[in-house]
This record gives sequence, C-alpha cells and structure tokens, in this order.
Amino acid sequence: MIHTLAGVLLLLLVIGSILRTLVVPRGLYSALAHRLWRLLRTILRLSAAPIGGYRAQDRALTWLAPLILLGMLGVWLSGMLLAYTLLLHGTSDLSWSVSFREAGSSLFTLGFASGERLHLSVIDFLAAASGPLVIALQIAYLPTLYAAYQRRETEVTLLQSRAGEPAWGPELLARQSLVDTETALPSLYQDWERLAADIGESHSNYPVLLSFRSPQPNRSWVVGLIAVMDAAALHLALCPRSAPPEARLVLRAGFTAMRDIARSLRVDFDPDPAPETAIRLTYAEYDGAVAMITAAGFPRERAVEDAWPHFHGWRVNYEALAYELARRSDAVPALWTGPRDFHAPVIPPARPTDRRPGPSRPTLPPT
Repeated sequence: MIHTLAGVLLLLLVIGSILRTLVVPRGLYSALAHRLWRLLRTILRLSAAPIGGYRAQDRALTWLAPLILLGMLGVWLSGMLLAYTLLLHGTSDLSWSVSFREAGSSLFTLGFASGERLHLSVIDFLAAASGPLVIALQIAYLPTLYAAYQRRETEVTLLQSRAGEPAWGPELLARQSLVDTETALPSLYQDWERLAADIGESHSNYPVLLSFRSPQPNRSWVVGLIAVMDAAALHLALCPRSAPPEARLVLRAGFTAMRDIARSLRVDFDPDPAPETAIRLTYAEYDGAVAMITAAGFPRERAVEDAWPHFHGWRVNYEALAYELARRSDAVPALWTGPRDFHAPVIPPARPTDRRPGPSRPTLPPT
C-alpha cells in the first residue's frame, strides 16, 4: 500500500511539474527548471573558469538552455518510470526488477513486457500514454520558445547599429545626434515598448528563455533593454519639454516586464521605491555620460546637476532588477549593467568611424 501511495504521489508531482512548466500560461514558479538552471550553470561556469575571461564563459553557457530542456525531459521521464514501477510493485506480487522492466516497456511503448492481470494492464496503458504525451509536449514547447527567441533577437540585432555592441544608453543618444536621426527615437522607444511587453510575457511563462544567449557574444536582450531604458530616462531628465511620450511608455513597459519575470523567479524587489532611494550608478558616471552626449550634439534643456534627480528617480524603478537579471543571465559585462558572477572587465561599445561626406562630426570621448 505504501508503494502504491508513493507511486500515485510521485506521478501527480511529475504531472504537476509538466503542467506548470509547459502548459499553464501564468508564469508559475518551476522548481525543476530553477534547480536545473542552478546546477548546470555552475557546472558550465566551472568548466570555463580555467580558461578565464568573458568569451570562455559565453561559449560554455551557450549550452545551458539546451541542457536544461534535455534535463527537464529526462527528469520527467525518469520520475514517471519510477512512479509506474512503484504502482506495479505495490499493486501486485511482481519483484522490483520485473516491475521496473514492465514499467519501462510500457512507458517507452516498447511492448515487450506486460502483466496478465487487468489492473496491471490499466497501469501499462496509462504508462504507454504518458511517455509519448510528455515527449510530444516537449516537442510542441520548442517552436514557442524559438519564436519568442527570434522576435527578441531581431530587435537586439537592430539595436547594435544604434547603441553600439554591447549596447549602452548614452551611446544610443550620442549616435542619434551624430547622424541626425533623433527623430527616429520615438519609433525605437515604441518598438522596445512592445518588445518589453513580449519579453515580460514570454520569459515569465517560460523562464528557460532567460538562458538562451544571443548569437553574438557582445549582444544581450537584457543589456539592450537596459540601454534603451537608460536612454529614455536620460532623454526625459535632460529634455523634459521635447522628449517624446514614447520614452515614458518604454520605461513603464520595461520595468513592468522585469517585475513580471522577477515574480516568476521569486526574486524579491521593492514594487514602489522612493525616488530618493540610493542607486549603484554614481553621479560621476552619469556626469561623464552627459558630457559625452553633449559633445555629440545632443541638446539639453536642463543643467546636468538639475537633471540628475530626475534621472535618478527613473532609474531607481528598474536598476536593482536590471542588475539581477543581467547577473542571472550572465550577460556581456556592458557599461551600467552591474556586476557578474565571473571576473571580466567592463566592455565599452565599439565605435565605428563616421566617414560621411560633409562637415566633420564631433568625436566621442573615450569612456
């Protein structure tokens, strides 16, 4: 009786895990996905540690998401195999080895072993239905993941020419000023508002997407989102009258998406931080960035000192969560994105030379 009860409980536990992870569209916490992420991430990071450097970490962590997907499938099938073994053993006089053999034969639809009694056949039928169903759900799960991944990476790739690689908020404003495309900023903010909503929904429902890395090592969705939000916050702080309303909207959509993801990961955060709450970005870093974008021709309606409290008030809404997501994602160590769990210097955006004909443009100072 004890073995039968244990088998039923284990089977319900496995089914619940599958439904939480693959079926229910609610951003429910998946203990299995989290534990696999933590274990496999540690193993991959340790394997890259002797080589050192961000590039080595990036190459190793490229395998994290596929291994998590295989790990989930392996755990679910193993859990069902054990559950049906317990059920067969608990409801009959079959030995453990025979019960295991019959459960495996049914679960994987091999059909070379089955009991002759009716109640054992019922368990065999359930097992035979369970195995293909779990595999089919996992296969159906992949197109959803890769569709969300493709939408995300398309915008991240498009951002590269506007905000550098890796992306940085002040770089985005400076480049638009250098090439006289400031009028494109509202459209960019609008695109990233929609992308932020998409990321908030998809990455909270399917947390494994957090482990899918960009095709290029210096690109990252979280770094890109932080860059666009920093650009919008600077735009609003420095130019309160001329800043487009899309800047406010992308900020709201950005930190709402980060909070949705944080809830699905059970990350604690302050839902209503006070504007004067301390942030990790220093005034000196802010001042240097404003000097750079001003040298590039970006207009200012406020003095640097007067704009700082406004920029601070925007950034306090998302900085802590942005840094935590960048750390968990092992994103490229870009400017203004916080520390990582591996040792690597901060990588500033690469800056191409402007070779357009006409008057010379101001050169961006080094960061």
